[in-house]
Amino acid sequence: MSVLLSEGAAYDGAYLHPLLAEVKLYQNRGRPKTKPKQIVADKGYDAATLRSKLRKRGIKAMIPEKRIAEGRKRRKKGPHYHFDKDTYKKRAVIEQLIGWLKEYRRIATRFEKLALSFLAMVKLAFMKLYLKIDSSDTA
Repeated sequence: MSVLLSEGAAYDGAYLHPLLAEVKLYQNRGRPKTKPKQIVADKGYDAATLRSKLRKRGIKAMIPEKRIAEGRKRRKKGPHYHFDKDTYKKRAVIEQLIGWLKEYRRIATRFEKLALSFLAMVKLAFMKLYLKIDSSDTA
């Protein structure tokens, strides 16, 4: 998988496609795939432009629709998307991973001021987790 840093106040949807460009899904044989079958994201990614770009690439988007504020009518134009709650529940793994990363004080309090140094600390934390899982004696 891949990690991409952005500014704190930046819209996450703007970084979705650059992030997808870096993802490589390794298989048993052949070249790694660069296109996932499906993306599961939160309501912050509910935008028609993002959905249409994903659809053009053949990627299924599992993104819940934003709620409409009181006093406003429900969206009539455009399609209402199929939403599978069971698939969306699998997104909890990502939220747990972010929570696990925040257990590292250096990452949670952003001790590293340079983006390159911060990204290096995040990658080190991922490596530590991977080595812990890979070298466990539970088998």
